[in-house]
Amino acid sequence: MARTNDRDATPALAALTRAGVAFTRHAYDHDPRAESYGQEAAERLGVDAARVLKTLVVDVAGELCVAVLPVSRQLDLKAAAVALGAKKAVLAEPGRAQRSTGYVLGAISPVGQRTPLRTTIDASATAHETVLVSAGRRGLEAELTPADLVRVTGAVVAALTR
Repeated sequence: MARTNDRDATPALAALTRAGVAFTRHAYDHDPRAESYGQEAAERLGVDAARVLKTLVVDVAGELCVAVLPVSRQLDLKAAAVALGAKKAVLAEPGRAQRSTGYVLGAISPVGQRTPLRTTIDASATAHETVLVSAGRRGLEAELTPADLVRVTGAVVAALTR
């Protein structure tokens, strides 16, 4: 199990450590000109993009929630709404997402959020032995099992992509 120190501590890594989740920390040199943070992580780390998950904050009837899905896929907002028990979901306003989670865009993690948000994870994530999620800073990923990700976030697993 990875341990955090002052140099690499983020709320996400601290939350995983507190929860007793085994994870591997992966750092890479982030290019601020990258068009897709998740695709950049997959390329820099040499990992299949289907295993690198992005965290999108959605607004479901005024409630902020999280949808976690492969960076290689697009979120189906209707499917996310259904998974979260609503009729409609829209992407959250970026500033509101950042304030609620405590993370900057491109580094929003599904764990260690300032205000923990209800979470849904795309079912395709469960097909992999391990997945990578943002560890709370651009250029930093945490690799863990899908089961641990579901457990630590309390997520609902559903088909979320198109």
